[in-house]
Amino acid sequence: MLVRGVRGATTVENNTRDEILTATRQLFALMIRLNGIEPEMAASAMFSVTTDLNAEFPALAARQLGWLEVPLLCTYEIDVTGSLKKCIRILINWNTEKSQHDIKHVYIKDAVRLRPDLCKLPPVDFGELEMWIGEQMKQYQK
Repeated sequence: MLVRGVRGATTVENNTRDEILTATRQLFALMIRLNGIEPEMAASAMFSVTTDLNAEFPALAARQLGWLEVPLLCTYEIDVTGSLKKCIRILINWNTEKSQHDIKHVYIKDAVRLRPDLCKLPPVDFGELEMWIGEQMKQYQK
């Protein structure tokens, strides 16, 4: 079994706790659902934000979805002139038999401009996604 990484990124419009957590939960949920990632198989996950986001730790979103024992880390993205602002990025490392080619990286909202070559996902039903997220959060808030 190999350790593989899956990348993802999204954006928010405002630097608020609610927007950061909602956007991160959506991105994280898409990444784990599209790739079939279970927390038991995850080695770690890293979350980075641009320097204009500081209202909440994005890793809290993973904890809210039940990733309670997986090592998580938050950091700032390098502030390069002209780079995408209000951006949240995630890198999940997990043990899998999947080939590098079979991994589905997820770039949504304005972050699609970061890797347009990897943005070949079917349209996202955010209503269904939010229902799934809600069910997961209820399960782990008990």
